[in-house]
Amino acid sequence: MGTVTSIDPVPAIADICQREKVWLHVDGAYGGNAAIVPEMRWILQGIDRADSFVMNPHKWMFTPLDFSAFYTRHVETLKRAFSILPEYLRTAEGDTQAVTNFMDYGVQLGRRFRALKFWFIVRTFGVEGLVDRIREHLRLAKLFEGWVRATADWEVVAPVPFSTINLRACPRSVPEEKWNELNEHILTAVNATGEVFLSHTKLNDRYILHLAIGNIRTEEKHIARAWELLQAECGRLSVE
Repeated sequence: MGTVTSIDPVPAIADICQREKVWLHVDGAYGGNAAIVPEMRWILQGIDRADSFVMNPHKWMFTPLDFSAFYTRHVETLKRAFSILPEYLRTAEGDTQAVTNFMDYGVQLGRRFRALKFWFIVRTFGVEGLVDRIREHLRLAKLFEGWVRATADWEVVAPVPFSTINLRACPRSVPEEKWNELNEHILTAVNATGEVFLSHTKLNDRYILHLAIGNIRTEEKHIARAWELLQAECGRLSVE
């Protein structure tokens, strides 16, 4: 589940796929970006046995929508799945002037130069610059997680391996059956300030607040302000 940043046991899944002759696709759309940080490379365990892998630099590598980087070791199989070749789209792929038609690798039949956007990002910040920024987001997420865990009437509801924190208010002054409603009201009030923007999800029928740190300009002062607003609205709404 991308919402709670769960990480599947790819090596164990690969064993099953190999035994059953099933294509193994690894979706690293958001979390896969973190592997650029050396100490986070562990998240790619087992990926060498995958048939395909995808990551989205537009989700956590500061690239404008949309750009998905898709890798596969079975290019011809992928082409057979998507290729449409009416006469007016045929090219002489057997000669020395042949080109790779990216229209054959997806449903859209398009050939947009999406990689150009990412090229500008890499040229601007460099690989080390991207590593530093994602590493800082990881630090900020752990810092925020620590604040929540150290505060009564709040809880972290999922592990925090990346830069996403799932949390909820659970004040003892409010009946538990009212916590979902309370958290929904907190989210609405905090977002209405226009200072920060959080989203939400549902986890085991619990309304969960979802804070994702991914903007290239996000600093510690911004997440501190978000936490201040969350606590203030929780305190206000808990006594109303």
